[in-house]
Formats: sequence, structure tokens, C-alpha cells
Amino acid sequence: MPNLVIATRESPLALAQAERVRAMLADRGTRTTLLRLSTEGDERLDAPLPAIGGKGLFVKALEAALLDGRAQLAAHSMKDMPAEQPDGLVATTAGPRADARDALVAPGGATFDALPGGACIGTSSLRRTAFLRLARPDLKFAPARGNVGTRLRKLDAGQFDALVLACAGLDRLHLARRVAERLSPTLSLPAAGQGALAVEYPAERTDLKALVADITHPATERAVAAERALTRALGGDCTTPLGAYATVSGQSITLAATLAAPDAERALHVTLTGADPEALGERAAMALFALGAADLLAQEG
Repeated sequence: MPNLVIATRESPLALAQAERVRAMLADRGTRTTLLRLSTEGDERLDAPLPAIGGKGLFVKALEAALLDGRAQLAAHSMKDMPAEQPDGLVATTAGPRADARDALVAPGGATFDALPGGACIGTSSLRRTAFLRLARPDLKFAPARGNVGTRLRKLDAGQFDALVLACAGLDRLHLARRVAERLSPTLSLPAAGQGALAVEYPAERTDLKALVADITHPATERAVAAERALTRALGGDCTTPLGAYATVSGQSITLAATLAAPDAERALHVTLTGADPEALGERAAMALFALGAADLLAQEG
């Protein structure tokens, strides 16, 4: 197979993730180069993501490169990918999942429970804001856009009292020392796909399907498939305060899902077990609807 081009965002974290994909493919004898692209999500730091198009803004430029032939593969964070795939493209996980939990970054190593009343938490995630506000309504929250380094500099400059970021991103950037606490999923249930790498490619390329299958970690793929099936069945997007986290034991998948009201006044939670990822995600969505999810989703507008 000739040298393959992998499209990636230009941020340090995106490049670190793309290099992980490159290394996995190199171990299997496949040569690759990186095509570094700027995305609208990276450029539009002046507004909240939901107001300008959501997480899909981080992937559209890379998908365009796949569709016009400039690249054959694209490397993403799976949690940045919309639950619905564009026609003509396929995405799957690459390698085992990293730590899926959220991370609290606070000066002096303060834990979440130890933060003083009224402390300001930097996060642009509606999910994190809702879940943490449920636990600590006394805290304040402020948007924190930009790459990981930019957000850490804002914290160090005193713009926030703490940040909430993804453990996986900090670990991949060798910044685990900045983590004050890895938040329990019972406090802040991760986003669907968080901690997992994604590789996307044109559906017509059956040769790439076989190549990518060789770097797919089966348990990670099944867990993430269940989480994304839940998100699709709910009609969720980046405006949805939804956590979805699946674990795999043998053939059994356990999927935990929490949907919060946008005002963080209440939340719905289900935990279900099954063997088929798609069916399990859909069953979890139906269970949330039975608890009143439609009312919470209607509040997003």
C-alpha cells in the first residue's frame, strides 16, 4: 500500500493523537504522513460552540479532505464527532481507550469537594457544567474555549479558580501532573466516546476498512458504539447535557447514561446491560424517555 495521508487538526493534542494513530499503523508496516488543517472550531473562539454549529466544526475540514482526496484517513477525538456520520464516510475507534474521566485542574491540587463556595470553574461543556452544578450549586461556571495549553494559561493567570478538562487529553500531552483530581463517573459521567481515538475514512475504501480494523480495540469499539447509539437515539448533540459511559466484560456491555436538565435542577439516570452495542444504546435511550427525557430535551431550545 502506498504512503497514506492522515488529516488532523493543528492543535498540540490533535497532533499527539494523530501521531498515536501513525505509530499504530507503522507497527503494521504502513507508512503515513500528516496533513495539518485548521478547523472552524479552532478558529472561532469568540462564541460558545452550540451557538456556531457544535462539535462538528472540529471535524468538517478533515472530512472535506477525505471526500476530495487530499487525505485517505482522518484522526479525531471520538467525543468530538457528531453521532450521525456523513454519507460516504465511516469512523471507528483506534487502539484501546485512555482514561475516560473528567479531570479537575486546580492550583494547589484542591479537590472538587475542597473548592471554596463561589469558586469559578472554567469549562465550555454544558454536560460538565450541569453535572457539577448538580453536586455543588454554590459554584460558578465560566466558558473556557481554546486548546489545552490556552486554557491552562488562563487558569494560571487567575481567570478561573479551577478547570475541568479530559483526563485523556492531559495524559496524552504528558500533563498528568496538572490533574488535581480524576473525577468519579458518579459525579461527572463522561461524554460518549471520551478518551477514545477515532479514525475516519471513505466508505468505498474496503482496503482501508481492513487496515483500520487491525488497529481497532474490540472492547473499546463495542463500548463506544453503545454510547454513540444512545446519543443518536436521543437526538443528542453538544447542547445536550448527556453523559454516556460503557464498560465491557467478556460479551457483556454495561452502559450508564445520565441526562441532566439544562438548568441542572434535575437529572435522569439509567444503567443497563446487554451484548449488542446498538440495541443496548437504543434501549437506554428508551429507558430515559420513559423517565421523562423528552421534557428535558425540549428545554434545550
